[in-house]
Amino acid sequence: MTMNLDRRALLAGAVAGTAALSTGAAAARVAGQKPLGQAGLHAGTDDRAYMLGLLERMATPVLSRMAQGRLQQDWSPELSPSWDGRNPKVAYLEAFGRLIDGITPWLALPDDNSAESRLRAQLREQALASYVHSVDPKSPDYLLWSAEGQPLVDSAYFTSALLRAPKTLWDPLDAATKTRIIAEIQGLRHVTPPYTNWLLFAAMNEAFLLSVGAQWDPIRIDLALRKFGEWYVGDGWYGDGEHFHFDMYNSYVIHPMLTQILDVLVRTGVKFNKLDPAERLATQVKRMQRFGEVLERMIGPDGAFPPVGRSLTYRTAVHQPLAYLAWKKLLHAKLPEGQVRAATVATQRRIFTDPSNFDAKGFLTIGFARHQPSLGDVYSNAGSMYIAAESLLALGLPASDSYWQAEAQPWTMRKAYGGADFPKDYYIEV
Repeated sequence: MTMNLDRRALLAGAVAGTAALSTGAAAARVAGQKPLGQAGLHAGTDDRAYMLGLLERMATPVLSRMAQGRLQQDWSPELSPSWDGRNPKVAYLEAFGRLIDGITPWLALPDDNSAESRLRAQLREQALASYVHSVDPKSPDYLLWSAEGQPLVDSAYFTSALLRAPKTLWDPLDAATKTRIIAEIQGLRHVTPPYTNWLLFAAMNEAFLLSVGAQWDPIRIDLALRKFGEWYVGDGWYGDGEHFHFDMYNSYVIHPMLTQILDVLVRTGVKFNKLDPAERLATQVKRMQRFGEVLERMIGPDGAFPPVGRSLTYRTAVHQPLAYLAWKKLLHAKLPEGQVRAATVATQRRIFTDPSNFDAKGFLTIGFARHQPSLGDVYSNAGSMYIAAESLLALGLPASDSYWQAEAQPWTMRKAYGGADFPKDYYIEV
């Protein structure tokens, strides 16, 4: 009898012990680790300060020089070891176009008397001066527009920035610069884009021309929208052409540019064949929201994320859709703002910890979480790396916004590996 009681007590203790071990804290203690819990989560003010520091570090070396017409004089961008021999001057258009597109929402914020505002006013002035140099044939920083196909790609980021904040970047430009920009963008029609994400670069430029009242080509927009309608493979993912590629071009190009092009069609009210832009935009937003859910679930407990596919040296540009959705207040209800902020800023801290991400002059280097030129593709150069600025879009929300004021929350992977409950995942059919 006594033995039976002891055995029951032992079994009860074992069950209780197993239950305790099932919690994240107990499991962590057994493994000799600290429980995840709230550790490593930061206040919104700290997260925003970190992101602003990253923005300044990316933007200052480029804009401070280009505003004076000496970027190309002072900087020889690093090229991939497998460089394919194209004109290396394309790197300057890549650096400026990709950088400016990512920081434009922040440049468009209203000014006040803060140190942040003074920095913004300085970089905004430099950005406007850089636009002038970019299309002035007499400037040392006149960009490479017509030599080859690559300028079509980065012209789309160049015009995307003008679409994101026309009152900040387009309206203040002098008439001569506006005329030159329109001429350069229209001149890129000589490039025949392959049937890939390149169709969106051509369409983005036409959307910009439409938005400023210039002559535009509806066929280039129609073709891009039709093909990506055909290439949608489901559950928030598009193929990049006829076949699906498991890389992150849905982040780098497809979702953000599709959404912006459709937004221009809706805002301008243009009649566009049988397409209903408003209906198509609503569908596209739902698809991007689902894609954002998947991106968030791929962020590891420590902020790491999978280095998959080509162009993985674009670093945190992989999270452009989450940044875009946050900036536009379109995050899915399943993704609280404090959770998305905590997750995406964690990825920034994880990637940019190593100082070799920047060179001695402060320019971005080729790499993923450090300088690692062997990861570069045949088209990779240091200018290409500035697409990482697309992960800064949420800085277009002021410090007082709920995105920065919300309490940080553990993201899905932290919850899952910390032993906490977390939402199940389901596909969408839209």
